[in-house]
Amino acid sequence: MKSLDDYLPIVGEKVVGQIYQKAHRLINKHIVHINSTAYGGGVAEILNNLIVLLNDIGVDAGWRVLIGPSDFFSITKKFHNGLQGNSINLSNNKKRLYLETNDRFSRFTHLDHDCVIVHDPQPLPLIKFNKKIQPWIWRCHIDITHPSPELWNFVKTFILRYDLMVISSEQFRKDDLPLEQKTIHPSIDPLSPKNMDLSDDLIAKTLKKFDIPMDKPLITQVSRFDPWKDPEGVLKVFNEVKEKVDCRLVYCYNMAPDDPEGIIIYNKMKRIAGKYLESGDVLFRLGDDQILVNVLQRVSSVILQKSIREGFGLTVSEAQWKETPVVASRVGGIPEQVIDGKTGFLVDPQDISGCAEKVVTLIKDKKLAAKMGKEAKEFVKQKFLITRHLDDYLNLLIDVLIS
Repeated sequence: MKSLDDYLPIVGEKVVGQIYQKAHRLINKHIVHINSTAYGGGVAEILNNLIVLLNDIGVDAGWRVLIGPSDFFSITKKFHNGLQGNSINLSNNKKRLYLETNDRFSRFTHLDHDCVIVHDPQPLPLIKFNKKIQPWIWRCHIDITHPSPELWNFVKTFILRYDLMVISSEQFRKDDLPLEQKTIHPSIDPLSPKNMDLSDDLIAKTLKKFDIPMDKPLITQVSRFDPWKDPEGVLKVFNEVKEKVDCRLVYCYNMAPDDPEGIIIYNKMKRIAGKYLESGDVLFRLGDDQILVNVLQRVSSVILQKSIREGFGLTVSEAQWKETPVVASRVGGIPEQVIDGKTGFLVDPQDISGCAEKVVTLIKDKKLAAKMGKEAKEFVKQKFLITRHLDDYLNLLIDVLIS
């Protein structure tokens, strides 16, 4: 089982020692995290890493996954999109199922912990159906800069019951909320199968296993099939890049139980990319295999993250940790991960030609790509590793439970 000590060679004794000292202040405190899925997407991945390390350093941390019918997750996906700016028909039926599912879950989920941390909109109303005897924290991982007003007014009635809200970027701070708001950046785990160092032999075997030829430069986007990740825009960028350099596009995607929209967009993209799929110039590869994701982020000439909205977009830091150059949209938490022109390129999400131009530049200028990659890895090491995230959470818990 992974231990904090395993990170000593990466982050050093000072960082590890400070974490242990802070953890000692939380001995005998029991924390519980609640979210809507155990796998698929960044939140589940973060919790898988964070909760193991919290327990390793002596902080009792549990994890509960919300149980609900498929209709519930269809509705909460609409809520997710609405909070990121889409219009939504907020009917009484939607609100009823949203509340009933949380009410039912609360009846067999006993929360007698010292602190409850609820992640994202799906389990947000749980606080309404529990006897609140401890601090509750809402951890919002999505971009809430311009939410649907009607939906925001609805969910705000639950947020106001919380003691504190945690956001991924300062730009997501909401002036109309009287409760305290703190920023904690998400993180990557450099020792996970997705990010650990790989041998040349394993890389070659993985490419062969998943039938990924390396006769052309690869452009890869690692993400869910989600409208906010703009998979159609990715294909438009590829169209323009291919006019200037022969290359191949890989959609490395995953599906999550709380995202029923994914399969719909997947099927749509398969139709749109038809001619490229036949020629082998566009590949669809299911990214449930973390080693596959790791390999693609290493061997690609460019990692593309062409999001329209983005809570943070950890695939950017994952690629930079592997010294692979990134072209990404200037939205959400992405600009906090990329120093434009130094560790990668930032582009307007609507600027297809500008994005294509940056991709072509990195494919052709290998010296520039290598320089950016080295600087990007050091930047990620300082700001976005799991040890930094763990330290931020300990500071938060100490403030809430001890100070």
